[in-house]
Amino acid sequence: MPTVKGLKHPYIIRKKGVQGGRAVISGTRIPVSTIIILYKAGKEIFEILDVYPQLNPSQIHDALSYYYDHKEEIEEEISLIQDEAHWQKQYPSGKGAA
Repeated sequence: MPTVKGLKHPYIIRKKGVQGGRAVISGTRIPVSTIIILYKAGKEIFEILDVYPQLNPSQIHDALSYYYDHKEEIEEEISLIQDEAHWQKQYPSGKGAA
């Protein structure tokens, strides 16, 4: 399904310098992908609100709506987040504070 262009998501922004330009909930640094990971793990809206009490139900629903309108983008982001080999390459063990 192609990305829907021109559809407004009042609670979602993408801003250079905020979470690497990823889609986030406006006024927060919470990526849409984080909400989707929780939702796909079986969390209900009220459970996500327990994890992020600073959010309201409209923000969560808009994150879900954004996901369905930009599914390919968010799925790519989730895939990268969950790619253990990528992160091991980025941050190899043995490199860092002792």
